[in-house]
Amino acid sequence: MKKALLALALLTGGAVTTASAQVEIGLKVSPSVSSLAATSPSQYNFEKDGSLASIGGGLVVDYFFGQNYAFSTGLQLTGKGGTITYYDPSLTGVGNNITQKQKVRLQYVEVPVTVKLFTNEVATDVKLYFQVGGVVSGLTGGRINDEKYFTDPANSNEQKRSRSHFLFADFGLLGGTGVEYQLGQSTKVFAGVSYHHGLFNVDRFFDNTRKYKDVSIKNREIALDLGLKF
Repeated sequence: MKKALLALALLTGGAVTTASAQVEIGLKVSPSVSSLAATSPSQYNFEKDGSLASIGGGLVVDYFFGQNYAFSTGLQLTGKGGTITYYDPSLTGVGNNITQKQKVRLQYVEVPVTVKLFTNEVATDVKLYFQVGGVVSGLTGGRINDEKYFTDPANSNEQKRSRSHFLFADFGLLGGTGVEYQLGQSTKVFAGVSYHHGLFNVDRFFDNTRKYKDVSIKNREIALDLGLKF
């Protein structure tokens, strides 16, 4: 009986050690370039007019369910946005330029829900990885034309919080690739590039306030991912 209990304890201890070794936690920083994919009927002529450079980062968690396969998640802060132009029919004949421009800067907290696929070593202590999945985002702040409060050009007395013009939540697809280098027994560094493709129309202002039909504004982002896992 004692031998059986001892064997069970050793097996349990080994399982705990193996399980803890399957989880890798780290930090990353992600400089990025983002833009807004804007579409609309020709009467509004929404168009992308520029990109936005920003920097984000946060926590990375890789849970390995095989030697070269991991569920990858975490918690990160990300900046998105860009510049768009559009026609504002309400300004026709009032002495204003009907072509309007908005520089949009949005801040999100994001949780990736992805899978990472690793190759075998391509050089000593070096592996390539490929990452696919989705990202769930929650809006935490926003500015339009660098202002926290927005004044509608059609009614200069009406002020709204800039972030209230955008949907609170977003969801996007993520694809990326990179290289990971083993520095020590449990320390790794990685560098990669990822593309984030927003699926939701994040606009609320033009749809709800202006009653423009079929206007769509979606997030796009390319990021450089640099990190360290412990």
